[in-house]
Amino acid sequence: MKAKVYVTLKPSVLDPQGKAIKHAVELLGFSGVSDIRQGKYFEIAIDASGNAEDARADAEKLARDVLSNPIIEDFRVEIEQ
Repeated sequence: MKAKVYVTLKPSVLDPQGKAIKHAVELLGFSGVSDIRQGKYFEIAIDASGNAEDARADAEKLARDVLSNPIIEDFRVEIEQ
């Protein structure tokens, strides 16, 4: 199975990289962009014997304990069979 993990800063946390990207986008002439938030994306191959719940539990533990900083970041997990 494959787990997709999306890690983003919490809405209350300042995102200086997102602000810099938004500024660059504006310089390129894209005026309709009101905000950009930057994050991280991970694809993880998990051997969970076909059990999606176990794969999700493993991916969520990895995301919480290793891939994200729960004080300033949120994460979302998707499982593909």
